[in-house]
Order: sequence, then C-alpha cells, then structure tokens
Amino acid sequence: MTHAHAQTNTPLTHDSKVTDIKLYINGQFVDAATKETFANINPFTEKTINNVASGDAPDIDAAVTAAKTAFHGEWGRLKLTERLAYVHKIADLIDAHIEEIAPLESLDTGLPLAQTKKMVARAAQNFRFYAEMVATRLTGDAYPVDDQFLNYTMYKPVGVAGLITPWNAPFMLETWKIAPALATGNTVVLKPAEWSPLTANKLAEIIHQANLPKGVFNVVHGYGETAGAALVAHPDAPLISFTGETTTGSEIMKNGAPALKRFSMELGGKSPFIVFADADLNRALDACTWGIFSFNGERCTANSRLFLHDSIYDTFVAELKKRVQNIRVGDPLDPETEVGPLIHREHFENVSRYLDIAKEEGAEVVSGTLSQVENGHFVAPTLLLNAHGDMRIAKEEIFGPVMTVFRFSTEEEVIEMANDTRYGLAGYVWTQDVKRAHRVAHAVDAGMLWVNAQNVRDLRIPFGGAKQSGIGREGGHYAFEFYTEVKAIHVALTDHPIPAFGKKR
Repeated sequence: MTHAHAQTNTPLTHDSKVTDIKLYINGQFVDAATKETFANINPFTEKTINNVASGDAPDIDAAVTAAKTAFHGEWGRLKLTERLAYVHKIADLIDAHIEEIAPLESLDTGLPLAQTKKMVARAAQNFRFYAEMVATRLTGDAYPVDDQFLNYTMYKPVGVAGLITPWNAPFMLETWKIAPALATGNTVVLKPAEWSPLTANKLAEIIHQANLPKGVFNVVHGYGETAGAALVAHPDAPLISFTGETTTGSEIMKNGAPALKRFSMELGGKSPFIVFADADLNRALDACTWGIFSFNGERCTANSRLFLHDSIYDTFVAELKKRVQNIRVGDPLDPETEVGPLIHREHFENVSRYLDIAKEEGAEVVSGTLSQVENGHFVAPTLLLNAHGDMRIAKEEIFGPVMTVFRFSTEEEVIEMANDTRYGLAGYVWTQDVKRAHRVAHAVDAGMLWVNAQNVRDLRIPFGGAKQSGIGREGGHYAFEFYTEVKAIHVALTDHPIPAFGKKR
C-alpha cells in the first residue's frame, strides 16, 4: 500500500515529504500503463507536491474490467447485510483518519484547514447515511390486482459506475457519489480531478484497508480528455456521474449518447441571494459573506449574485466593504485562515481575468487585502458593484471569491433579474414576510432554495439544479433513481384467460 505522506504522526506542512501516487486497480496500487506521470502543484507555494500516475484508456479498461468482474462475482453475490457492513467499515476508517485527511485536502486544494476538517467529517456521514438509507428505503412496491395478479417492483444495481469528480471539495464530493454507488450494490471506477489527487489516493488506501473484494473500487488518475473521455466511452460503464463545469458536462453527455448511458450531472451555478428591506440584515450579511467567500469561492452553490433592495443597498454594501477588508487571507494550513489560494494557476488567471472584464464593463471593483501573502494563487475577496444584468460578470460563472452586487426595487423585478441566467442551481431569499418568502422561493428557477438560511444541506433532500445547472438529483432516496434499475415482476395468481392464437377450432 502507498502512503499519503511519510510522517503521519507529525503535523503536515508545505515542506512535508509526500510520496508519489499510483493508480488503484483491482485491489492493487499500480503505475499507469504508459508509466507517465504529471506533477501535482501546491497552490500556496507553487511548488511540486508529488508526481501522480497519469492514466489513459488502457488503465480505464483494466479498471472497468475489474469492476465488471467484481459486480458479477463476489460483490454481486454478497448479502445486503454483508455489503452494508463494508460501507460502515469505510465510514469508521474515515473517522479514524480525519486528522490526516483534512490537512492533505488543504495542502492539495488551498482550502482552509478549518473548512476541510468539517468537509472530511461529512464524508464519513455520507457512507453511514447511505448504508441506513439502503437498508430502510430501498424497498419495492406491491400492486395486487383483485385475486388474479400480484405485481411488485424491486431495485437492482446497474453495474459499473463511472464517477468523475471535481477539485473544489474533492474528498467530500467523491464520497457523496461513492457511498450510494457501493451501498446499492454497484462497483466503481473513480476518475478524480487531476488538480486534487491526494485525498482520492487516501480514500483508495482506506478502502484497501477495509478489505473490499478486489475490483469493487478503482481509482484512475489522469486528465479529463484522456482518462475521463475513455471512461465515458467505455461500453461496460453504463453509469456516468459528473460534477463540474456545464460545457464539460454537455460534452460528456454528447460522447456517451451513442451507448445510451445514464447520466447524473451536477453542473455550474450563478446563484442569487435576495435581500428584502425587512430582512434580518445582520444575519443576511453573515450568510452572504460565508456563502461566497468560504471554500475560496470555488463552490457551485455559492451566492455569486447579491440582490439588495434600494432602501438597504448603501448600508449593506458599506458593511460588505468592511467585511472583505477583514477576511483573513493566507496559508491554508493555518487554522485561522478564512480564504486560501485558488487551486491552480490556470484557474487563478481565469478568475483574475473576470476582474479585468468587470472594470471594462464599468463595474466598481472593491477587493480585500493580500498583505499577508507573498506568493500563491491568491485572489482577494472581491465585490463587483454597480452591476447590470447584461454584463458578462452577471451571466458567467466566475467560481472564485467574487460577488456581483445588484440593486432592485420590487419583488417582480428581482425575480426577473434572478432568473435572467442560463443556470438554476441554488437561490437564497431573505425576508421576514412569510408569504413573500414562499412566493419568491417558488418563482426563482432553481433546484434548491434556502429561506433565511445559509447553505445548510440535509442529506435526505435532493441535490441538483434546473436549466443548465444539471440533470437528475442525487441525495437521499433520490439517488436510487440513478444508481439502480427498477424491475417490475408480474405474477399470475390464477389461470387467467390467455388468447389462443393459431389453435385449431
């Protein structure tokens, strides 16, 4: 077994020795077939953390073949209680490694340590939740027809689940897909984001330690256009679950269409945060600040568009300006850091480009301070003021610690403004008027709405978006629609009449 870093009993630092990462296929850690690797870069120091095996089509084929064999073999023959015991064991092992996993996540992604610790704890909950959900909710229905028929349904696993996961909260979002896939009886080939391989490798180590049958869980690191594309195209991987950017999701669906693959797509967002004059402004201020600047702004459900009623606009913006100046930006391994560096130089340049676009479009750019950092992929917490709906900064997903601010006068106006986007993932409504809260929440085109609340997610609730923010829902029993096939069984209880075609009279 490989190890994530050499000194597990000492605090992880940016200078810690981190061993190179291999692929995990059929219960073994192996090199890529080509022996090629790519460098994993620290977003804070901009130095190489380690090298990662770069998988390609032959590695995907080996992983899918192993997963298919396990599905039709030992894993597929397990009793439900035996399978769910493995799922619980994975959760226990994650809990035992939280203090190790969270710093790895911060080192790899630039996410602040205080936030990755909470995310890793949520990962263990994902496994326990789905073990319980499958045991109690994955039940069929019965449809008796008088005394003639008993019709019933049952849920069967589909086969090999190809999971393509993002880099913005990698460990938690990987487990968010892996847990229901395994609990429902599928096998898994995971293609993690190439920018965040450390905790995916750690998860492979944990699952290896849990002694699952060989081939049940596989990890192929590599680039989207090679390893990811090969997984999407593989004829023996009927399920593809993808979280990431909308254009990439569209391309994946196009490439998987000839095989009629089943897709679950959690894509981009440009979520509105609407504050009416009667709202609890202090709580709304806390919620919108957290909602856009936590996770370094690299969150699909981030409230990247803030809509303020005319009567509170000036006061609210004045307080926001104070907040962005006070947010602590710095080393992601420092427990006091609130915003760390963006994950990769390419992403940093893209977010920075939008700040230039904002100036060109006539918006006022108000940024916090970067005085505590000397290098790294840092973008200071930023407000884009005096924005209008026809600006690019109002329509395109920036995916960084940047919030575009608008003013509105009426309920009808803000609903129209909020819906003036191709995205429809999330939305937030702040008002003390209960009737208006429900009206606006119903009218905003989004898959998820929070009223007088920050982004607090109940694992039982469906997660997913409208319009170009995605297809399908994951979370709770809603994930069963993707990870299982519903089979209907029709049983005759009597000798009912059957037409006798061709029978001699």
